[in-house]
Amino acid sequence: MSAVLAESDRHHPDGPYAWLRLWVALVVATIAGVGMWAIVVVLPDVQSEFSVARGDASLPYTVMMFGFAFGTIVMGRMADRTGIVVPIVIAGVCLGVGFVLAGLSPNIYVFSLAHALFIGVGTGTGFAPMMADISHWFVKKRGLAVVIVASGNYLAGTLWPLVLRFAMPEYGWRATYIGIGIFCAATIIPLAFFFKRRPSHQTLAAADQASAFARADLGMSPGMLQALLVVAGFACCVAMSMPQVHLVAYCGDLGYGTARGAEMLSLMLFLGIASRIGSGIFADRIGGAATLVIGSIMQGTALVLYLFFNGLTSLYVISGIFGLFQGGIVPMYAVICREFLPPREAGARIGLVISATIFGMAFGGWISGAIYDWTQSYRLAFLNGVAWNAVNLAVVFWLLNKRQKAMAQPA
Repeated sequence: MSAVLAESDRHHPDGPYAWLRLWVALVVATIAGVGMWAIVVVLPDVQSEFSVARGDASLPYTVMMFGFAFGTIVMGRMADRTGIVVPIVIAGVCLGVGFVLAGLSPNIYVFSLAHALFIGVGTGTGFAPMMADISHWFVKKRGLAVVIVASGNYLAGTLWPLVLRFAMPEYGWRATYIGIGIFCAATIIPLAFFFKRRPSHQTLAAADQASAFARADLGMSPGMLQALLVVAGFACCVAMSMPQVHLVAYCGDLGYGTARGAEMLSLMLFLGIASRIGSGIFADRIGGAATLVIGSIMQGTALVLYLFFNGLTSLYVISGIFGLFQGGIVPMYAVICREFLPPREAGARIGLVISATIFGMAFGGWISGAIYDWTQSYRLAFLNGVAWNAVNLAVVFWLLNKRQKAMAQPA
């Protein structure tokens, strides 16, 4: 009997196994996150080699994000039914095949297809489904756990651009892509089998009851809340995509060189990790909605700064500020979903909301490139980002206000 109790305690939410699972999940998310950032770094080289316009060169990123969204929804739903192991294995296969195919592509269309069908799906599996899975293993520190896994995406954005910038001058972007594919398959697939254990029925039952009480306090149906989160997620990531997708190219246009832009992107995403961790700590204390409002206000402030300063030092500073301001926004949608929506549907519901943020990144990345082609300047593209951020702020502020009014009503 004592052995059974010890085993139960070890695998209890917030227990030792939960923390170990969290750190392994972070490793998987960091490796899988390469799919989102590799195309950002190679964009100028791809544009030059395939002789296409900036908007066309942004197409692989856009379709990759659609594949990313597909991966979050389908693999999230699969994880709800089968556990996370099979989706992670699929992610490793997709990333391996996708990067090798992209590295061998003869034109922009095959290159885009590799990103849409394989790289995007593999990368998406390492994001929202991983956040949903880890959310089942924490209660007291759920916000912190979710943002740590989400930080894998930014940790990938910190490390992988530097790896690409080191490898590309020596081997070229094609050989670098092929090497990344081999590495992803060789590491992600074996790590998948660590995640075989699933939450107990007692843990899921307690989570069901907690989310039902929270929805009752909020006074909003699950469908209505999810729709609001979809709108907010799309809008915030249209705004977010402008610096993240086009910063490297922007620095090249200003004459600073794409290597400087890659350094700024790495700085932005490294500081974004701090932002994500901080947002998780705040969310565990003040709630996901309040944390989301703070992040939205700060992201809009940083976007406005890009309109007024474009010196080399200024861009380093603003990119760092942008990373500190906006890093915690996207994981808050997962935290809110787990607080108010049925936990047994966490993979599907978080996947749907996160897919909206991905569609926002995809649309924002494309529209910013198209605006540049139209105006030969990124100024209007930054203004476009500010406008979409205002939409996000309006929605999340309304949600917070409704939450506060519901909590203020007497029982």
